[in-house]
Amino acid sequence: MASGAAQATYVEPFVGNDTGGIISYSLVGKGDVSMLAADHCARYGKVARLTGVQAYPGGYLSFSCVWVYPEDLVRPAPALRVRG
Repeated sequence: MASGAAQATYVEPFVGNDTGGIISYSLVGKGDVSMLAADHCARYGKVARLTGVQAYPGGYLSFSCVWVYPEDLVRPAPALRVRG
């Protein structure tokens, strides 16, 4: 049985595809990370939705790229009804 030293794997500060991605928490405060995610998802005709934050050094912000349908943009939200 062979044994080797454990090694940490390097991950880019920004990684993503058409379904979403992750942004290194170290980039927070150095730029607009929400715009990074929005620009990335816009390449696929989608919008970015933040899904999680690990707010510590070495952590990541995760986001998903989701479709926005035209009828969702045109149709007004239903009125709030209050029973009295």
